[in-house]
Amino acid sequence: MRLFWLIGSLALALLIGVATLQVPGPAGANAPATTFSAERAMADVREIARWPHPVGSADHARVQALLIQRMTGLSLQTTTQTGPLSPGAAQYLTKIGGDPAEANFSATNLIGVLPGRNPALPAVALMAHYDTVPKSAGAADDTAGVAAVLETVRAIRARGPADRTLVVLLTDAEEIGLDGARVFWGGHPLRDRIGAVINLEARGGGGRAMMFETGRGNADTIALFGRAGVRADGGVTSNSLAVFVYERMPNGTDFTIPKDRGVQGLNLAFIGRPNQYHARSTPEALDRGAVQHIGSQALENADALLRAPALPARTANTVYADLFGRMIVSHPPGAGWALLALALAFLGAAVWRSRRLAGLTFADVGRGMIDGVWFLAVGLVLTQAVRTLAGPMAQRAASADAYYTLLGRLPWMEAGTALTVLALSMALMGGRGRPDWRVTAGALGLAAVAALVLGGFSPIVIGASVIAIGLSMAPGLAAKTVWGGWSGLIALVLVIGAVAQAVAPEAAFLFLWPGVLAAAVAAVAAFLDPALARPKSLVPVAIAAVLGGGWLIGLSHPVFLGIGIDLPGVLVLIGLLVLMLVRPLSPERGVVRPWLMAALAVLVLGAGVSAWARVAQPMPVEPPPAAASPTS
Repeated sequence: MRLFWLIGSLALALLIGVATLQVPGPAGANAPATTFSAERAMADVREIARWPHPVGSADHARVQALLIQRMTGLSLQTTTQTGPLSPGAAQYLTKIGGDPAEANFSATNLIGVLPGRNPALPAVALMAHYDTVPKSAGAADDTAGVAAVLETVRAIRARGPADRTLVVLLTDAEEIGLDGARVFWGGHPLRDRIGAVINLEARGGGGRAMMFETGRGNADTIALFGRAGVRADGGVTSNSLAVFVYERMPNGTDFTIPKDRGVQGLNLAFIGRPNQYHARSTPEALDRGAVQHIGSQALENADALLRAPALPARTANTVYADLFGRMIVSHPPGAGWALLALALAFLGAAVWRSRRLAGLTFADVGRGMIDGVWFLAVGLVLTQAVRTLAGPMAQRAASADAYYTLLGRLPWMEAGTALTVLALSMALMGGRGRPDWRVTAGALGLAAVAALVLGGFSPIVIGASVIAIGLSMAPGLAAKTVWGGWSGLIALVLVIGAVAQAVAPEAAFLFLWPGVLAAAVAAVAAFLDPALARPKSLVPVAIAAVLGGGWLIGLSHPVFLGIGIDLPGVLVLIGLLVLMLVRPLSPERGVVRPWLMAALAVLVLGAGVSAWARVAQPMPVEPPPAAASPTS
């Protein structure tokens, strides 16, 4: 019976997760004037993204003239600002095939102002960059952002005057080092009038637009975003984990410059269809639903800021996440300790009840925690090995073209990694101590060697392989009962959540929220049916697995797109959380052998899918070095 509940729960969770990841339908050109229309924005995309227009190119000048005409037609008080390219930007432009001399070694920003009724109030800026790399027409990066800004201005004007002034900033030279943004924020007279910024970006050609970065001390900003963003078509995709991670990455966008000046704001981007990043990015290939999503969010948030009595101030960072793209849930960082205490109380009640009526022992809880450690360690080794079948790590890419090819392989990497995590979950639920430990340890050793040879030296993989092999050689440390496995996993997740709460509270929700859910359901099940055999205990478990699993699946996709190319093991962490929710639905003993065989088949399939990326997205052939000129 539990097998039926398990498969049904996972299937429904997958459906919910996939539904959460869908983009809204694009609004037509005849949509109401006060709403955002992707089809209206696409008219600009088609005009702007005819050809690549990097700094200094002839088409760059054409796009400049076109945008000035469009901005003037929207009743914006339009000016230009020219500033010098930095030596690094000029050097990089030359390296990627451009000519800084053709641009007179300068960047030109396009600035438009829509005056508000009260010029004394701090203004709101909409920002996107209009330059591209030399080899891409840039329909996504960042023509979609530019077109969305223009369509947003049109819709805001249709909604009627606002008290605050709107500043439109279309920057130049973003692709070669953010020079246009530095020129504006370094000295333009308008910079000190701007109190909030919305920046639009892209690292791909589609998918949901994620709000992945804010100003520092974002509690007020998230409060406004939670009210305004959810009114956008398709809702919102955002969480404090993304903000926390991006803050610590070396990447940057134009938003980095005002953020470092202490300005509040939102940074939005879509990163789906990664094969279009700096490559085959044409208007025909661009996902119109993605344009609708990013543009509708820009409109609702900009409109809310323009009409707000006060702009968000820098306070403290908040912990938050969207629920299925439909609402934002947030709480102060310190509330994580209260959530941890609540989860521990639920878990304590479940353990107390199941010890009395189901024979649970503290030793088996400990073995359940060890199961979770084994899962994490084995998962890090296997996902790294399977990921490297798709090609080298991004940091080992031989050229920019090789890196873009790896981005194009991301869907295959993600599918292969997800199947690997699924196979490992199935193996643990079937009983990790059942296969011969020699076979398991030997296979893990080979996987570790493959991961290190193909992916390069990694102390994390080495450490994980030692733990994985060591625990595999001790099958007696596997949980003996379902209750031991389940309560042990919950306890492990809460330990990880406590560590995260202590060092990175903005990221702790990823463990604490599912931990509270799992612990609460465990307490309910322990009091309803400690044997975990009747529907009255399996129904709440299945509901939690469907809702919690669906939420985690929806969260995992943008996480993998963002960092999975070099850190595929991030799906192992999320897999541990899903496993915690479904652990009491482990299959009965009678089907364990075919279940474990199915797990092996899923693992082989995951490896095959990842390896197929090399065929689906072949690496470009590097031209041979030029022959040396003969000397006389």
